[in-house]
Amino acid sequence: MEFFSHKTKINFIGQRKYAWAFSICLFIFSVSSLIINGLNLGLDFAGGTQIQVQYSQIPDTNQVRQQLVQAGFPEASAQAYGSAHDIMIKVKVHKDLTANELTEKVMAALSGAKLERVEYIGPQVGQSLVTNGILAVIVALLGTMIYIAFRFEYRFALSAALSLVHDPILILGLFSFFHVEFDLVALAAVLTVIGYSLNETIVIYDRVRENFRKVRQATPVEVLNLSVNQTLSRTIMTAGLTFSVILALLIFGGQMLRGFSLAMMIGIVVGTYSSIYISGSLALLFGLDRTRLLPAEKKLVDNMP
Repeated sequence: MEFFSHKTKINFIGQRKYAWAFSICLFIFSVSSLIINGLNLGLDFAGGTQIQVQYSQIPDTNQVRQQLVQAGFPEASAQAYGSAHDIMIKVKVHKDLTANELTEKVMAALSGAKLERVEYIGPQVGQSLVTNGILAVIVALLGTMIYIAFRFEYRFALSAALSLVHDPILILGLFSFFHVEFDLVALAAVLTVIGYSLNETIVIYDRVRENFRKVRQATPVEVLNLSVNQTLSRTIMTAGLTFSVILALLIFGGQMLRGFSLAMMIGIVVGTYSSIYISGSLALLFGLDRTRLLPAEKKLVDNMP
């Protein structure tokens, strides 16, 4: 089954200047938003208190949130946890309250709630998680470059790495601009997007290498266009099906999966765009040509005396 025919002749590479301009504008916007607004770090990174409470009857989470807002905790989150009678409340570090005072104030605001468990995450732990998260992204990018350099060619490795940096920066920029909470679940989504985008890029690169060997008279631009068009059906179908699943998670997954779903949805769109428009055109910019991908010719040795 194909969404697009292999015979499509869309000039993707011919539009690369517009794609670069668009990506540069989005990149500048994202970096500016991160500098000005910063990230709305969740409890995992910023530190705070997790309070598990239990109700005798099934509680209304919206009502619980309203009670927390009225008590002076507008940024607190509340979601079902474990059984239908349990609620997990997350409150960031409060400058004017100790952990015990914060817990007492929260419990006083919740009528009919029974305290089950309290966990405190200090700012130092949160900072350590931020550092480990950044290192995880850097290691993933370095591993990707090494893999592509060995399998294909170093120009492909540089192009893939730059396009993979492009994707998470845009995700973080949108999270920053709309003040969406960024936690460990959202970080997991960003790492997943890197792998997803890499998979699409590898498929195109593999087809480029194959077409350089098959279509001997074509220019690099023609080979890149041919390869993107040949894989377009797979790319669109994979992205569309994945997007529909993540959309269902966003609608029905609840507040706990909201950050993950948003990061994945943004990443699928951005990753598909960068695989089609950015990664191949960057390889072309770095000087990709036929001689870099064709196997070395065997020299015949004349054994005649």
